[in-house]
Amino acid sequence: MRRTGPTNIIARKLIRELRKASNSNNAGAWRRVAELLEKPARQRPAVNLSKINRYVREGETAIVPGKVLGGGRLEKPLTIAALYFSRRALEKIKASGGRALTIEEALRENPRAKNTRIIV
Repeated sequence: MRRTGPTNIIARKLIRELRKASNSNNAGAWRRVAELLEKPARQRPAVNLSKINRYVREGETAIVPGKVLGGGRLEKPLTIAALYFSRRALEKIKASGGRALTIEEALRENPRAKNTRIIV
């Protein structure tokens, strides 16, 4: 039988944690993030900072189930949670006064997924 879904043990563990948190906290956002992480790596989104800046308001957390790239400007301090960050994106996030978190850290900080936006 052929394995489907991610073969990375860390990604599989994260998906299980997200599903568990979704069920116990009635947070559909974490379930959606888990579904997006189950896709093949080449289908995961790569999002520029300009898109995050455009769609996320101050006080919200942007969740990117893929990679955050450093294209564009970040004009407000935002909290961004992602699977991966480019070096340039991390520099720009810190320069704007924002925070870069892993998806696991965001899950621990906000188990109910309040004030979050999933950016794909």
